[in-house]
Amino acid sequence: MINKIQKKIKTIPNKPGIYLFYNKNKELVYVGKATSLKNRVRSYFVGTRTSRPIEQFIDEVVGIRYKETDSVLEAIILEANYIKKFLPKYNVEGRDDKSWNYIVITKDEYPSVETMRAHDFSLKHNSTTTQQHFANVFGPYPGLNTKATMKLLQRLFFISICQKARNKKQGTKNKPCFYYQMGQCLGVCTGEISSTDYKRKVIRPLVTFLKGGKKRLISILESRMKKESGLQNFEEAGRLRNQIKALQRIHDVALLNRDFFRTSEGTGRDLSVQHLISRVEGYDISNLGATGKVGGMVVFENGKPDKSRYRKFRIKTVEGQSDVDCLAEVLERRLKHVWTDARSCVGAGCDLPVRKNKDFWPLPNLFLIDGGKPQVNRVKKVLCEQGVQIPVVGIAKGSDRKKNEFILAKSQEPKIKSSEFAKWVRENKDILIAVRDEAHRFAIAYQRKLRRIR
Repeated sequence: MINKIQKKIKTIPNKPGIYLFYNKNKELVYVGKATSLKNRVRSYFVGTRTSRPIEQFIDEVVGIRYKETDSVLEAIILEANYIKKFLPKYNVEGRDDKSWNYIVITKDEYPSVETMRAHDFSLKHNSTTTQQHFANVFGPYPGLNTKATMKLLQRLFFISICQKARNKKQGTKNKPCFYYQMGQCLGVCTGEISSTDYKRKVIRPLVTFLKGGKKRLISILESRMKKESGLQNFEEAGRLRNQIKALQRIHDVALLNRDFFRTSEGTGRDLSVQHLISRVEGYDISNLGATGKVGGMVVFENGKPDKSRYRKFRIKTVEGQSDVDCLAEVLERRLKHVWTDARSCVGAGCDLPVRKNKDFWPLPNLFLIDGGKPQVNRVKKVLCEQGVQIPVVGIAKGSDRKKNEFILAKSQEPKIKSSEFAKWVRENKDILIAVRDEAHRFAIAYQRKLRRIR
């Protein structure tokens, strides 16, 4: 039986999705989600087992199935739907009300979208008054990063979080909220959108998505976009076009807890690259012609953005348009925040004494660049000149402009083997793409802010 399972694992893809464990009676006993299906499933059958019920009774598992998804968010939704429908034995027995959450939509005139812990939901759901207040309930979602999930859903579906506006009557105008100014609110705060239109444009698409109908939703939005374009409502058609693109390119690995980013996936193995690469800095350049050039730096710790470490740069020395030169300037200025006169050959985590600036920025374990070989080579040159031995990865558009091409420039750090580094990049490509996209968003937002000021 073990050989049969091992053969099955070899056929499982290294993609997001859910995995299903069955016993000898063909009963579904456990369902789980993963950023890498292959790594996650394999982790149950090698290494040290933990105290989770499914690992204690893994010998019962005789059959494995899986379902791929386009994103982690869709895996979370699909997992919840399976748990709710089949009540797998070890999902229920291993249930932790503190980590299980629900997404609820209220029956308000402008419905609110909220997350609720399983314990709190059980208490409120038993109340007749509360039941009448909920229009839709989705979940349970085990191990969900609720804050990141709500931010993502708000961005994808233009969910209003204007609490004051909900208490206002339709047509009553108010000061535009921050998200309205950023183009992420449809005008609930200003009274520009009716309750009926808000439910049609925001709540219904969200409900379809949470029910697992992303493909159907995209088809509906595409039809609606064509209709709006035919009516020459180009602003609404543009909004729908952007929403479709966002749904097709969801990068959402931050929705899961840290454990899901570990290459070892709980196997008990000590993979050196994983331990050596936990802090990633991402860089991107944004420019409008030869003027208005800026750079953005974002920081991710263990797969999660650390916005307190984000930094903005106005390009000062580069004439004309040259992303390569701009990137070099940004890296040179960034490295000035590591030391003043000590330029020993240092890498992240090095024990050599370094004279720190008062404004000290810790070195990352990896530099991620939005660009191809020219950008990566220039960054490596800057790092070498400064005596810094840290790996660099670039992400460029492939030949068909849809696939991402990864360019690896490994450091001479002896602790990191080339083969393990390349494997780590492959297995963590989703989080690296998320870092790249966040750096791109951050740089563009800064440039637009400067343009408004001018």
